[in-house]
Amino acid sequence: MRTSIRLMLLVLLASLLSGCGYNAIQQKDEQVKAGWSEVVNQYKRRADLIPNLVQTVEGYANQERQVLTDVTNARARVGQVNVNADDAESLKQFQQAQGELSGALSRLLVVTENYPNLKSDQGFRDLQAQLEGTENRITVARGRYIQQVQDYNTYIRSFPQLITAKIFGYAAKPNFTVENEAQIAQPPAVKFGSQPAAPAPQPQPQQAPAQ
Repeated sequence: MRTSIRLMLLVLLASLLSGCGYNAIQQKDEQVKAGWSEVVNQYKRRADLIPNLVQTVEGYANQERQVLTDVTNARARVGQVNVNADDAESLKQFQQAQGELSGALSRLLVVTENYPNLKSDQGFRDLQAQLEGTENRITVARGRYIQQVQDYNTYIRSFPQLITAKIFGYAAKPNFTVENEAQIAQPPAVKFGSQPAAPAPQPQPQQAPAQ
C-alpha cells in the first residue's frame, strides 16, 4: 500500500514539475552549455592556427617584429583567461582577450599585403583557407550561443517557470555584451590576394577664364 502511495506521489511530482517548466529548463540549460562548448572549440581552433601563421610570416617578413610579437602576446593572454560562461566578469574578460587577438590578427594580415612572395606561398595560402573557415565558424557559433542564452533567459523569467527556476537555483546567464560583440562581430579580413584600392582621383583646379 505504501509503495503504491509513494509511486502516485512521484508521478504527481513529476507531472507538477513538467507543468512548471522544469524539464524544459533542463533542456535549454543543456543547449546553452553545448553552444558554449562549440564557441570555445572554435576560438581554440583559431588559436591553434596562430603559431604556424606567425612562423610562416616570420620567414618572409621578420622585420615586422612588433606586429608578430603583438599576435603572439595576444594569443598568450587568451590562454590565460579561465573563463566561466556563467560569470559575467569572467565572460567579459574572455571577450576582451578574444577581441584583442582579433585586432592583432587584423594588423598582421594588413602587413602581409606588402610581401608578394609571402602571399604566393602555398603554406600561407593553406593557412588563409583554414583561418577564413575558422573565423566564419566562430561567427556562427557565437551567434547561435547568443540566441540560446536569450531563449533560456526569457524562458526562466516567464511565469510559472520563474518559480521553478528560483526553487532549483537556475539563474539568468550573462551573454556577449553589445559593445564587445560589436568589437569582435567582424572577423579579420583574411584576403591575402586582394590589392589595395587605388586612391580616388583628386579634382583638378579650374582655370580662371581668360580676360
